Amino acid sequence: MKIYSMTATFGKLEHETLTLQPGLNIIEAPNEWGKSTWCAFLVNMLYGLDTRAKSTKTALADKERYAPWSGAPMAGRIDLNWNGRDITIERRTRGRLIFGEFQAYETATGIEIPELNGLNCGPTLLGVERSVFERSGFIRLTDLPVTQDDALRRRLNNLVTTGDESGAGDKLQKTLKDLKNKCRYNRSGLLPQAEAQREQLEDQLREMQELSEQTKALTARRQELEERVSLLENHKAALHYADAQADAQKVTDAARAREDAQARYDQLQAECADLPSREAEQHALQAAQQLHQQLMSIQMEAQMLPPLPEQPEIPAHYKDLSPDTAIIQATDDTAELAALNRARKKRNAIAYAIMSIATLACIAAAVLYFGFAIIEQILCIGICAGAALTGVGILIALSLCTKRYRKQIQLLYDRHPGLSPDKWLADAQAFAESQQAYRAELDSVTDLRGDLDNRLEKLTAQIQSLTGGKPLGDCVRKWEQNLALWAALADALRDLRQAEGLVSALQTMAKTAEPPKFPDKLTCSKAETDGFLNSATFELRQLQLKLGQFQGRAEALGQEAALRAQLQSVNRRIRKLEDTYAALELAQKALSAATTELQRRFAPRISKRAQSLFSKLTGGRYERLTLSEDLSLNTCTQSEDTLRTALWRSDGTVDQLYLALRLAVAEELTPEAPLVLDDALVRFDDQRLSSAMDILHQTAQNKQVILFTCQGRETNYAKM
Repeated sequence: MKIYSMTATFGKLEHETLTLQPGLNIIEAPNEWGKSTWCAFLVNMLYGLDTRAKSTKTALADKERYAPWSGAPMAGRIDLNWNGRDITIERRTRGRLIFGEFQAYETATGIEIPELNGLNCGPTLLGVERSVFERSGFIRLTDLPVTQDDALRRRLNNLVTTGDESGAGDKLQKTLKDLKNKCRYNRSGLLPQAEAQREQLEDQLREMQELSEQTKALTARRQELEERVSLLENHKAALHYADAQADAQKVTDAARAREDAQARYDQLQAECADLPSREAEQHALQAAQQLHQQLMSIQMEAQMLPPLPEQPEIPAHYKDLSPDTAIIQATDDTAELAALNRARKKRNAIAYAIMSIATLACIAAAVLYFGFAIIEQILCIGICAGAALTGVGILIALSLCTKRYRKQIQLLYDRHPGLSPDKWLADAQAFAESQQAYRAELDSVTDLRGDLDNRLEKLTAQIQSLTGGKPLGDCVRKWEQNLALWAALADALRDLRQAEGLVSALQTMAKTAEPPKFPDKLTCSKAETDGFLNSATFELRQLQLKLGQFQGRAEALGQEAALRAQLQSVNRRIRKLEDTYAALELAQKALSAATTELQRRFAPRISKRAQSLFSKLTGGRYERLTLSEDLSLNTCTQSEDTLRTALWRSDGTVDQLYLALRLAVAEELTPEAPLVLDDALVRFDDQRLSSAMDILHQTAQNKQVILFTCQGRETNYAKM
C-alpha cells in the first residue's frame, strides 16, 4: 500500500493536505507543527476513532485531544494505492458520531468498494490489527519499546511455525478460557453467581441484625427530637410574643410622630394664612426672574456697545469752516491765485514794453542831440526827460502793483499754511471726508445707544410696576421666602399623611401573641429557630419513615432460620464449582506451556533480523541480541561477556535497539504497509543516524517510508 496524500480537519489541522511520494518521505518541521497529529490522523483514518475512550488525569482521549481547534466537525481523506488500485477513503462526523461515517471508493470512478468498511479498513489494507500496526510499522519516539500483545503474538507465531497455522492451540486455549469464564467471569459466571447469592444471604442476615440495632437507635433519637421540637416551639412563641410587644411600641412611636407632624403643619398653616397664594407668589417670582434676566441682558449689551468715536483734530485754518465751505474756499483760492498770477504776468509785459519804448526814445533823443542845433537839442532833452519821467512813473506804478499782489498772495497762503497751492483742494477734501466719517460713526453709535436706552427705560418701568417701586432684589427675596413657607407647608402636609398612613399600616400589621407556656432559655434568633425547628421536624418525619421502612424491611427479609439453611446449600455448590475451576486452570497452564514452546520457535528468526539491523545501526559494536518471550531485548558488545537488558544502555542506544526490533517485526508482519516514524531518530548521534538513514533508504526500495522529524539532519543525510 502506498499513500498519495492526506487531507485533514483534525486537531490543529484545518483543511490541510500532506502530499507523499513512493519510497522515502522526509517531512522536516518544527515542534508543534503537527507531525504527531498527522501520525494520529493516519492511524485513526485506517482503524477509526475509539469514542468510548475516556480522558484521565494523565492523558486525553483522542476524541478530545484531536477535536478541531476551529470547532468544525472532525473529517479526513486519504488517497492511496492498494493492490494496484487507486482508492480514496473518507471519514467524517455526523451528529454525535465522531469520525464514524466511513466511505471507500475508487478515486477515478467514484465506485464504492464494498469490501472496505469503517471496522475492517485498517486490517484489510495493512493486513494487521491496530495493536499490531502500532507495535510494528508505526514507530514513535514516545513508545519505541515493543510490548507484548495477543494479536502480535498470534501474528508472529503464525509466521514462524507450520504446526499451528490453523490456530488449533488458540482454539483450545479459547475453549478452556470459555469454560473458566462460565465458572468465573465477572458476574455472569456460575461461581460469581453462587458467590453473589451467598453474599446476598449473608447480607440479609447481617441486615436483620443491623435493622434491630438501628431501630433501637432511631427510637432513642426520636425521643430526643420530640423534646427539642417542644423547646423550639416554646422559644418561637416567646419570640412572637416579643415581636408583638415591639409592634405595639412601634404603633405608639408612630402615633407620637403623627402628633408632631400635625403640630408642625398647623404652625406653618397659620404662618401662610396672610400670605398671597402660592401660585401668585410663584408667578411674581418667575416674572421678576425674567425681568432680571432681561436687565442683565441689556446691561451686557451696553457693555458690548462700541465707544463714542473720537473727533478728529480740526486744523486751525478750518476752525470756523464747515467741510463744504472749506472745499469751496479751497477751490476759490486756487482759482484766485491763478488769476493773480495771470494779471501779474500781463502787467509786467506792458511795463516792460513801455520801458523799452522810453529807453529807445531816450537813446534816439541823445543821438539827435548831438546832430542838431540848440533848439533841436532842447527838444531832445525834453523828450529824454519826458521818457525818463514816464519810465519812473511806470516803475512806481509797477512797484505799487507788486506790493498789492504780494499782499493778496500772502493772504491766500495764510489760509492754507504749510501747503503748496496744488494741495489746497486735496487738503480740504481730506478734512471734509474725515469729518463726514466721524459724523457717520457718531450717528450710528448714538442710534444704538438710543435704542438701548429706550429698552432699558421700558424695562425699568415694568420692574417698578411689578415691585411697586421697591428694590427688585428685596422683592425677590421676599417672594422666595414666601414660596419656601408654602413648600414647607406642602412637605409638612405630606409628612402628616405619611405619619397617618404609617400609624394605620402599623396598626393593621401589629401582631398579637400569647406568652410562652414555660420559661424560655434559648437565645437563637427567629431565623435560626425556624431553621432548627424545620430541621428537627423534618428529621423527626424522616425517622418515622425510616422506622416504618425498617419494620417493613425486617418483615420482607423473612425468617432467620430459613436464610441460614439456604446459606449452607449455596456454600456446598460454591465448593464444587471451585474444584472445577481449579481443574480448568491446571489444563490452561499446561496448554500455555506448550504455546510458550512454540513462541521460542519464532524468537530466533526475529532476533536474527533485529540483531543484523542493530549491528548496522551501531557500526558493528553490538554483535549479540536475544528476544525474550515478552519481546524484551538483551544485548552485549564485542567487549562484553554477558547479555544485559536495555536498562544498562544509554537512551540513544535503547532507541536504536528497539528501532531494530520494530523494523524486524514490521518486515515480517506488515511487508506492504507504509512504515511511519515520528521523531524516532532524534536521539541518534550523527554516525548512527547515517546508518539509520541507510537502512531506511534500503527499506524504502520495497515499501513507502514516512519520516517525520523536527531537525534537519535527516534531510541533509538524504541529500548526500
